[in-house]
Amino acid sequence: MTDRPEFDRRMLEALVCPLTQAPLKYDAERQELISTSGKLAFPIREGIPIMLVDEAREIG
Repeated sequence: MTDRPEFDRRMLEALVCPLTQAPLKYDAERQELISTSGKLAFPIREGIPIMLVDEAREIG
């Protein structure tokens, strides 16, 4: 059991990458939303996705 709030997976239906407008994938282990097309990982903090490109981690 974790103390952090859980991300509501239903949000994935409404959220897209702010850079490419492509769908996102949820990485539960890292608590990130992944934009494969934008090569970015957006953090989820306290159950809230941070959909700012400046806050995203670049992925390969």
